[in-house]
This record gives sequence, C-alpha cells and structure tokens, in this order.
Amino acid sequence: MKTLLHILSYPLSVIFYLFFGLNLLIFHPIQWICLNVFGYEAHKKSVDCFNWVILRCLNLVGTTFDVTINSSIPNNVPIIMVSNHQSMWDISPIIWFLRKYHPKFISKIELGKGIPSISYNLKHGGSVLIDRKNPRQAAGEIIKIAKYVSKHNRSVVIFPEGTRSKDGTPKPFRKSGLLTLFKKAPDAYVLPVSISHSWKLQQHGMFPIPIGVRMQLIVHPSFKVSEHEPDALIDLVETQVKSSITVD
Repeated sequence: MKTLLHILSYPLSVIFYLFFGLNLLIFHPIQWICLNVFGYEAHKKSVDCFNWVILRCLNLVGTTFDVTINSSIPNNVPIIMVSNHQSMWDISPIIWFLRKYHPKFISKIELGKGIPSISYNLKHGGSVLIDRKNPRQAAGEIIKIAKYVSKHNRSVVIFPEGTRSKDGTPKPFRKSGLLTLFKKAPDAYVLPVSISHSWKLQQHGMFPIPIGVRMQLIVHPSFKVSEHEPDALIDLVETQVKSSITVD
C-alpha cells in the first residue's frame, strides 16, 4: 500500500504544482490591484484567499488540517504568535485559520524577491525581511514590526528555532528576537502555536509530496507579556509549544 501511494504521489504532485503555480501567478496582480486601488483591507482579503487556495491545492495530494484552538484569543490587542517551524507549508494554515488577527511574518530576506504573490505580500503586507547574516539589520526589522503590531493591534509570527526542523523534532528556541519583541511590544499577548507533521510534506524535498499527510495545528492559551519576566516567559512558551508537537 505504501509503495502504491508513493507511486501515485508523483502524478498528484505534478497536478498540485500546476495549480499551485497558477495560484502564484493569478494572485500577484490581484494583490497589486487590491493594495494600490482599494487599500490594506482589500489586500489583506486577497492574501487570505490566496492562502485558502494553497490549502485546497494541498488537499489534491490528500493533505488534511486538524486545527485546535484551546481558548479564546484576545481581540484588539497586539499578538506575538510563537510557533515551531517544520516546513514552508506552515505558513498558509496560520494565515488562513488565524486570519482574524492579521498575522505578519518575520521572514528571511531571500524570500523577498523572485516569488510571485509570496514576495509581494512579504514586502508590502506588513511583514519584515531579515538578513540572518546581519544582526543589526535583523534587530532593526524586528523592532519595526513590534511597533507596527502595537500600533495597529495586529499579530506577528515568529519561529524562534531559526530554521525549520526537517524531521519534526523541535530545536531550542533562540531568545534574541523574542526578547526584542517583548521589549518593544510590552502590551502584547503571546500566543503559543504547535505544528505537527507538516515536515512530512517536504520529507522528499520539494518533489514528490507524500499523499495523505494530516497536519496538526494547536493554538494554546495566551500569556500577557507584561505579566511575566521575559526569560521566564520564553521558557514557558517554549515548553507549551513543544509539549503538543507529535513526532512520528
């Protein structure tokens, strides 16, 4: 059975990438029009729709999404979403299922050019691009997005492991980015997010995509930044995120 599914994953992956590529090309001009003609809210909705289509494309290879939100999420406050990172496919579920909170990303600078739709949104949708070889530039961009989410009561997503876990095993959290966010957005709430099984979508690299992966996303109760010491809060959030990651 596993052999048959692996064989089928090749043609299904071709179909997936055909629709995924069309999605990238179609939504690039849609985003441009929405932002430049109608403004932020229209652009945000176009990004939501773009990521909804990505989830539907993943359905073509049998990917399903199990999303659990364990408590109510505060409204009209800045939010720092702290998640483990397993693959490029972590992004769309966060954007779609938590779209109410306008998630923005701290992303590597290499993604800011050359990728239709994705690069445009990262550059113009409120996210920031950091050069991991330039700590000063990275710190400045993190300060920028902390002020942005505080001003607009939106959310920033940070993956403190630094790089994705290729086999689902979580890596230690790096503290510097989180400490900067806590300092510059003291009124924010931290929202721990645990992601499981998305690494399987890239276990063969970009091709083929395995059939029938069940990706799990768990959103935990939030913590108010001002009610905790920064280092203790990082330890608390790291424990919470890692406690619900399923590695198999």
